Amino acid sequence: MTTLPAGDPVQVHARRDSGLSRWLWLVKWFLAIPHYVVLAFLWLGFVVFSAVAFFAILFTGRYPRVLFDYNVGVLRWTWRVAYYAYGALATDRYPPFSLRPEPDYPATLDIAYPEKLSRGLVLVKWWLLAIPHYIIVGVFLGGGSYVAYQTGETVYNSGGGLVGLLALFAGVALLFTGRYPKGLFDFVLGMDRWALRVAAYAGLMTDVYPPFRFDMGGDEPGTTIDQSPPPAPPSASGWSAGRTAAAIIGVLLLITGAAVGGTGGFTLWADATQRDSAGYLSTPPQSFHSNGYALEFGTLELHRAEGDWTVVDRWLGDVRLKAAEDEFIGIGRTDEVARYLSGVDHDEVDMADGQVTYVHRDGAAAPAPGNETFWAASGVGTVSWHPEAGSWSAVVLNVDGSRAVDTELTAQATVPGLRPLSIGLAVSGAVLALLGALLVTAAVLGARRRS
Repeated sequence: MTTLPAGDPVQVHARRDSGLSRWLWLVKWFLAIPHYVVLAFLWLGFVVFSAVAFFAILFTGRYPRVLFDYNVGVLRWTWRVAYYAYGALATDRYPPFSLRPEPDYPATLDIAYPEKLSRGLVLVKWWLLAIPHYIIVGVFLGGGSYVAYQTGETVYNSGGGLVGLLALFAGVALLFTGRYPKGLFDFVLGMDRWALRVAAYAGLMTDVYPPFRFDMGGDEPGTTIDQSPPPAPPSASGWSAGRTAAAIIGVLLLITGAAVGGTGGFTLWADATQRDSAGYLSTPPQSFHSNGYALEFGTLELHRAEGDWTVVDRWLGDVRLKAAEDEFIGIGRTDEVARYLSGVDHDEVDMADGQVTYVHRDGAAAPAPGNETFWAASGVGTVSWHPEAGSWSAVVLNVDGSRAVDTELTAQATVPGLRPLSIGLAVSGAVLALLGALLVTAAVLGARRRS
């Protein structure tokens, strides 16, 4: 029987296995991969449910029990995997895929359900009040591993920091001696226990401030443990595998729907508010300079494949280049532009990966651009062009043909397909979010009825 010390809501217990394998710890990173994958999704649910619990506590002073049970289950699962892997390496028993207590497993975690929580404290405890603990836990686990609570998000990592280093020492000791040093075990468990207490406090599960106390060893201070077989796990559990899966899928749909719908909403806003009087959307102006007589921008490849040109045409629409000064701007087929600039002192502009680079070509002055007939579109200060299939380049020169071209260009396009695309994204995002909300609601209600 275990007697819990009064006022201590977080209970962390662990039994160090005897006869640990000398070599299994070398591959536990691989064996635990299925758990890491599942936990990545479970923690998404933890984040969402914590955000919901935040507002529930703020307005009612209560942590919804069904959400509390789920989040405690995630911490239990996480603790068992950490204990098996590089958060302790103190058992070779493979962790169960379960949110339930599993009292017969060598590592257990229990958090007492709080009937009432402070509405005011919930605003500051997970970030401001916990900062001193975050610093300490960051040393233990490397960057805060168990807890990196930012705007309602808790992130877990079972390795790194002092815990991972000491677990590695324990693994080396096992490899060469077949024994896990007790002093090392006690020290690692003290750090793990500290981190889990902070995780529970930052996860809004308790108002009891984590003690600045290093409670080493597998047992909580003040507890008495007998050697009788552990009690069987409860027969009924609100969070079955099916409900957990439904909640996680729902959370993923909510997140995906929010991202897709948010993108659609933003582009719809841009389509409605960012067009100029002529209906063009613009890129920010960008400056370019050439010590020669011309700047060459290219090459734009537009291919007319069977059936797809309508999509390109509807998406891009009309294109316009605007210069801050009255420079000549011409758009022509790349081979004609290359012929025109052959032997001309100019700079080729490359804008790959968002970086502007120049390649200088020596030569003489450029022929008067206004006398050329190959331009598909040309103008002074502004040029408008309707894209056609082919390979195209743009050229900027001073109107008087002088050397040194300094210009600031803005690219514009009508993008007629933006509005229907935006509406489609917004509607799709709303549908996905609705489906996600229905799945999460069904899972939570089912878990609550089962509990």
